[in-house]
Amino acid sequence: MGLFDRIRGDDAPRVAFFGIDGVPYSMLSDHFDEFENLAALADEGSAGPIDSIVPPESSACWPSLTTGKNPGETGVYGFQDREVGSYDTYVPMGRDVQADRVWDRVQADGRDATVMNVPVTFPPQRNVQRMVSGFLSPAIDKAAYPDDLAEYLQGIDYKIDANAKLGHDEDKSAFIENAHETLDARFEAFKHYIEQDDWDLFFGVFMTTDRVNHFLYKHYERDGEYKQEFLEFYRKLDDYLGQLRGMLADDVTMMVASDHGFTSLDYEVHFNEWLEQEGWLEYADDDHEELGDIADDTKAYSLIPGRFYINLEGREPRGSVPEDEYEAVRDELKEKLESLEGPDGNPVADRVVEKEAAFRGDHDDIAPDLTVIPNYGFDLKAGFKGHDAVFDTGPRNGMHSFDNATLFVDDPDATISEVDLFDLTPTILDLMDVDYDRGEFDGASIV
Repeated sequence: MGLFDRIRGDDAPRVAFFGIDGVPYSMLSDHFDEFENLAALADEGSAGPIDSIVPPESSACWPSLTTGKNPGETGVYGFQDREVGSYDTYVPMGRDVQADRVWDRVQADGRDATVMNVPVTFPPQRNVQRMVSGFLSPAIDKAAYPDDLAEYLQGIDYKIDANAKLGHDEDKSAFIENAHETLDARFEAFKHYIEQDDWDLFFGVFMTTDRVNHFLYKHYERDGEYKQEFLEFYRKLDDYLGQLRGMLADDVTMMVASDHGFTSLDYEVHFNEWLEQEGWLEYADDDHEELGDIADDTKAYSLIPGRFYINLEGREPRGSVPEDEYEAVRDELKEKLESLEGPDGNPVADRVVEKEAAFRGDHDDIAPDLTVIPNYGFDLKAGFKGHDAVFDTGPRNGMHSFDNATLFVDDPDATISEVDLFDLTPTILDLMDVDYDRGEFDGASIV
């Protein structure tokens, strides 16, 4: 290390955080003989599996990871959220995150943050040194601040995300090629600004790992056709992370983390179809495609991933369940979800989490009443168009898991035991000597 030490007016410590979306720790540790750079980071620092959040979905995970707070405080529960007092839904973006991000705190401390490709950060903030927004962003010229960042990224053919539609093809060659191109350009951009060495916090995310896992993870776990291509992709990622580590100055601590784990996918579970078949959900007519199309006597509905809402009087516009029946109705639904089995006879739910056990804060008014954490093999869907069956299969063969997310910290004194995403923001702030009120977060520093 120390290749790019700079002359600084102070000796405040710095952090370089690299997100690897959806990467399970066990997969990496099982191949430390091949992933030599991550193995070295684990050996010389600290590493281990950590837990995600409820629900383990990237749109909810990254706001929680970058704020240290649960969705009741961030206001983001998933890829699709419900408007308060309405059946209208929206896709949360960066402006919908209602808690300070870790880079906001760094900037408020009078220091500089470079933020690259973090999901749910569009539009890019202008109170940071530089930012290119990640997942859900449109073209780079709209997603990057300042203008010279957009110009540089366009010049290296930077991609905000891999083309996941290519993964739907039976022949995965074009998808794999696109994933490598996306990874290569991401590394070039990260390398460029790591070498520029003008930041106090560098926070960048490799999102392509999640895309590769969605379409190749079963090939890896079950010796499928594309197992070697999967491992080759991760060998390249390991090499890139090793190169980035070697570029860091001596005053920088490197962290590598994922927002959730991953496992093979056997069945998609279409929960609104299940609710309809079980008599919990009805539609106003045969032409339905959104939440607002449910009928007045619907008792419950679902949003991805595995979030269930009681159609409650006084909260939903056309609520059918009286408030004094809420607990009994929710208990009945929870019991049915806990007993639901897939075609293979395995329980769909690892556990069903009640609202008050997972969410607290000023924005818990749109929190799901129940959230299903699935067992391995099940991917929880919703949708309001209707499906022929509750269980089926789609083009993806990998899905998120609550457990087995990843954390590496280039600090041998870090304690990675019973850690979850809420612990990462206070850890970064402690590593950077940025003051904060320890009661502000749902997690605690591990250093």
